[in-house]
Amino acid sequence: MTAADLAPAIAAGVMALVLAALAVLQVLVAAGRPYGRLVWGGQHETLPRHLRIGSIISVGLYAAMALVAIARAGAFGMPGTGILVAAWVLVGYFALGILMNGISRSRPERAVMTPVCAVLAACSLVLALN
Repeated sequence: MTAADLAPAIAAGVMALVLAALAVLQVLVAAGRPYGRLVWGGQHETLPRHLRIGSIISVGLYAAMALVAIARAGAFGMPGTGILVAAWVLVGYFALGILMNGISRSRPERAVMTPVCAVLAACSLVLALN
């Protein structure tokens, strides 16, 4: 097995781990922990109710994204066009995330989430291309 053969599995694993970490962060801010400077534009140390609800929704979206990554790596034997399209959607989503987090007024959000989105975008690109 070559490194190129392992690339999709490694990319999917990295994505799943990073998305799990983001899900934990979103659960913490939804529970009222003071990490709001890292999410949702970084304007609130502790999130207001409507952003807490958004954080809970994000957890479900992160799970769906991780499933797409794992499926694209071949774990479920689903090589279908829908998974490929979803992988490219993730590339675009995380590329946009690099931009949006990069222009955030919150220094902590820029410092943490911009590189996180860059890693996720790179992993998504590997999966979309393989």
